[in-house]
Amino acid sequence: MIKLGVPSKGRLMEKTFEWFGNRGITLKRSGSEREYAGAVEGAEGVSLVLLSAGEIPRELAAGRIHLGVTGSDLVREKLADWDSQVTSLAPMGFGYADLIIAVPDCWADVDCLEDLDAVAHRFRATHGFRLRIATKYHRLVRDFLTRQGVADWQLVDSQGATEGTIANLTAEAIADITSSGETLRANHLKILSDGLIHQSQATLFAARAADWTGQQGDFAVLVHQLGLDAAKL
Repeated sequence: MIKLGVPSKGRLMEKTFEWFGNRGITLKRSGSEREYAGAVEGAEGVSLVLLSAGEIPRELAAGRIHLGVTGSDLVREKLADWDSQVTSLAPMGFGYADLIIAVPDCWADVDCLEDLDAVAHRFRATHGFRLRIATKYHRLVRDFLTRQGVADWQLVDSQGATEGTIANLTAEAIADITSSGETLRANHLKILSDGLIHQSQATLFAARAADWTGQQGDFAVLVHQLGLDAAKL
């Protein structure tokens, strides 16, 4: 049985159900919204597992589910060398969000990463500690800044209301997900001109570590129904 992991609530779940439904496969929750069981109609040999979007990368990496729908940002953040553990079968065209670096509007002379690097150097010389960037995306932000040659920064963990950390004096800049940018503007923040770290969207992933023995036939039929390339696995 091919186990398909899908977000258990909210717009991601609704849009995932719609995406499969448009391809002739009906996904539905069994029982109340507090139950995490589900059913699949229109595809043989596939069972539905409802999980939080944040759990799905871990379950894919462990091979406990064969397929999973989650944000590409979560897979890249939670899985080191993610493409050796999962393969991307299909971007799904919803759940769009950009992971960006933003600084206060009042930093008139800071528009790009080179400017941020200069400010971080001066900040450390003045204050005796590194410029703080609040984020929950530690792996993605760290790798990005390192590749771009930005120095003298430190990441501080923020699991919610990241845009407010600057006003609360717990960070000098942020790296966070945004879709419309309205929350950033409301908190008097601006995105660096070259501060786009990752453009995320909901994506159907396959687990390399899952036991695919005996599943090849059902998988081939499923990907044909979905209009995907079976050779990607």
